[in-house]
Amino acid sequence: MSGAMKDRLYLYDTTLRDGQQTQGVQFSAAEKTEIAHMLDRLGVDYIEGGWPGANPTDSDFFAQAPATRATMTAFGMTKRAGRSAGNDEVLAGVLNAGTPAVCLVGKTHPFHVREALGITLEENLENIRASVAHLVAQGREALFDAEHFFDGFAEDPDYATACLRAPLEAGARWVVLCDTNGGTLPAEVGRITAAVIAGGIPGDRLGIHTHDDTGNAVACTLAAVDAGARQIQGTLNGLGERCGNASLTSLIPTLLLKEAYRSTLDIGVAGLGELTRISRRLDEILNRAPLRAAPYVGASAFAHKAGLHASAILKNPATYEHVDPATVGNERVIPMSNQAGQSNLRARLAEAGIAVGRDDPALARILDLVKAREDAGYAYDGAQASFELLAREELGRMRHFFDVERYRVIVERRTNALGQRISVSEAVVVVGIGGARMLSVSESMDGEGHDRGPVNALWRALAKDLGPYQAAIDDMHLVDFRVRITGRGTEAATRVIIDSADGQGNRWSTVGVSPNIVDASFEALVDAIRWKLIRDGVVPA
Repeated sequence: MSGAMKDRLYLYDTTLRDGQQTQGVQFSAAEKTEIAHMLDRLGVDYIEGGWPGANPTDSDFFAQAPATRATMTAFGMTKRAGRSAGNDEVLAGVLNAGTPAVCLVGKTHPFHVREALGITLEENLENIRASVAHLVAQGREALFDAEHFFDGFAEDPDYATACLRAPLEAGARWVVLCDTNGGTLPAEVGRITAAVIAGGIPGDRLGIHTHDDTGNAVACTLAAVDAGARQIQGTLNGLGERCGNASLTSLIPTLLLKEAYRSTLDIGVAGLGELTRISRRLDEILNRAPLRAAPYVGASAFAHKAGLHASAILKNPATYEHVDPATVGNERVIPMSNQAGQSNLRARLAEAGIAVGRDDPALARILDLVKAREDAGYAYDGAQASFELLAREELGRMRHFFDVERYRVIVERRTNALGQRISVSEAVVVVGIGGARMLSVSESMDGEGHDRGPVNALWRALAKDLGPYQAAIDDMHLVDFRVRITGRGTEAATRVIIDSADGQGNRWSTVGVSPNIVDASFEALVDAIRWKLIRDGVVPA
């Protein structure tokens, strides 16, 4: 495709419905409301809130659906055979949600019509036609998801296309080609979409809904857009059943920033700056670590580890970046590692606000120290905060806040009053601050009496009372914990990387290494607090 597109594209988000079908994901009604507001700020055109009546959460969400600029949409299925659209209670439940738009899914693959529904092909067409006509008669904007469309088109293109004409003739605004199994490749998606349009289905009434089972959901979506489809369905961060749906987090910046698609969405580049924050907030809601390698929004999306790359980036970022990271709300990272050169080092120190002369002999010492410590099991490319502390120590610029005199962790198996065997982790931490000794004790128990482990107990004890520094760390919390065993046999060591965050939106990573996982974790925890105190400009007691 040459030149920027002129036709309007429409974004249809299904995070709250198809995204909720991700294994391990279950939104509460309050979380769905928060995500809906996030999507609305981002600027999508449609928000599919869920399937009313399918579960209590979706029903609760629609009962108090938030007001949005985007068109709130309820999802359901076409009426069942043998009853009228007006007497189908499932269809009635979807209509009762009161949304201005309703999307119905229906079969378009003859195999599924015969085997899954057990009805004739003509009965299926009538179900589609009558259901959409009923929605339109109720004053709703109607959309039709053509389930298994690409497989159906391969078996019987005439019937699959007839399943698109039926809802359009009944008044549907959109018909959406769904690659439900996710097995169709981009070239085939493009060819079939073009054939559908050539067969009389208007491109400005046509949508695309792909799954990522071959890793091609985004590519398949773009192929359909190139062929003329004008509605794009997807989810934030590519959530979805099995391998997920097409990721709007990747599609939105591509459609806005790449020349072939530029200026085709009702969302400005300024709004695009919210993308990274929204993507990561979704992962926080899901209590999972963001995918570091995610396009545009990942923590590694603009990380330049090799010294050669970093040197060029410092001269001109366009040498190794296809877009400015700030455009999508992300940031450039020049990590330190055993592959780093002085270009990486100077850039990383400058980002931390540490000014160092170009010929300072400490630069070479820091590089040697990083390489030696990585040989011992440390990894600073994923723990920038620990690297910064190491560099400050070598440069003689490390502020001294407290000393850890000792710590102890006990894990005990007990029997509670109900006769249940439970584990309890208890930690004791003693620190010295300005001549005073602070002793803190904590058990790692949640509100329901469940043990959260020895590392959690250590964190609670360490952060329980740091005297003059307590106010600076009260908004700090741990968001991820990763463990890896390095080396082999008796020389093996445990590497722990901890991600921390605070109420100001900062997020940082620290690393600890030891033969003992608890000791490695404690080292990373102490680094996390020290970095927080430095970054907040706290003055040592």
